[in-house]
Amino acid sequence: MSSYIIQGGTKLEGEAKISGSKNASLPILAASLLNSGISKLYNVPNIHDTQKMLEILKLLGCKIKKKENKIIIDSSNVKKFEIPEHLMREMRSSVVLAGSLLGKYKTATFSYPGDCDI
Repeated sequence: MSSYIIQGGTKLEGEAKISGSKNASLPILAASLLNSGISKLYNVPNIHDTQKMLEILKLLGCKIKKKENKIIIDSSNVKKFEIPEHLMREMRSSVVLAGSLLGKYKTATFSYPGDCDI
């Protein structure tokens, strides 16, 4: 069994950058559709699921800009309400877009979410 031995006497100092939470970012990205304007999000993790969500938002008509640690989403020109099956199947959490689309536009077309063989 491995162990760690910590010897005191010196102050621990430093900085650690904490990445954003995927499980918090995905619903917020979906909610940007409700804004009908500019949404600025900070510290969104650059991972597969968030990239796929941004891809879906672009396909629906959002304009997306990335600057350093910030994502700017303009949802004022959303004209589509259908999410292609191949993108829905990329991640389970794609279903969170349904609430935003239905709440704002009263219509949505999508398939079962993917990435899970339940």
